[in-house]
Amino acid sequence: MLLLSIDTSIRGCSVALHGDTGLLASYDLYTDKSSSAMLTTLIKNVVQNASYSLSDLDAISIAKGPGSYTGLRVGVSTAKGLCYALEKPLIAINTLEAMSLQLSPFFRGHLLCPMIDARRMEVYTAVFNDQNQFVEPTRAVIMDADSFRDLLKEHKVVFFGDGAAKCKPLLYDHPNAVFPEQEVRPSAKTIGSLAVNAFENAQFEDVATFEPYYLKDFMSPALKKMKVNI
Repeated sequence: MLLLSIDTSIRGCSVALHGDTGLLASYDLYTDKSSSAMLTTLIKNVVQNASYSLSDLDAISIAKGPGSYTGLRVGVSTAKGLCYALEKPLIAINTLEAMSLQLSPFFRGHLLCPMIDARRMEVYTAVFNDQNQFVEPTRAVIMDADSFRDLLKEHKVVFFGDGAAKCKPLLYDHPNAVFPEQEVRPSAKTIGSLAVNAFENAQFEDVATFEPYYLKDFMSPALKKMKVNI
């Protein structure tokens, strides 16, 4: 098995290559600007540096979202293009589930709450147990002082991701709220780890109809009205 994974859920991009023995190679590019132009270069480099070619791939996996509308669109378009060109199957993985997998081995007995910034006081989030199983589904949440209070009464909860900064001032004083010092970003490494299992169980998407998991409609900035003198 040779599996290429792509994550463009937030600004920047991450690419990884997994084989039968596990992770073979990976590249991560994090920048404040869109890095879509670099995605194809990273894909080429990660495959070549592991001494393979694109034709050797058995499947392509993609972080399906939630996340940045533009980032998800670029990543999914690239993955679908590769699937068509190479005639390979497509695997889609929930971005938040893959983020949770990064920390689940280190916080046994805790619940994990990855968060992706959705602008203003809103975040995309879900809750997982320490076995990386969903406890609460993926959703968009507008943060306030009561967010997650009921969950925190019974459990220690780890909040992380670029959306956790909105949560921290509201919940930092709660004894069951945990905020890791290290920054946790979406990564193709854990997208690939989950995709390996999906590949073994033939959990493939319909390439023609697959769309990113935007979670909410894209809202473009309102156009300013122009005053025209006639």
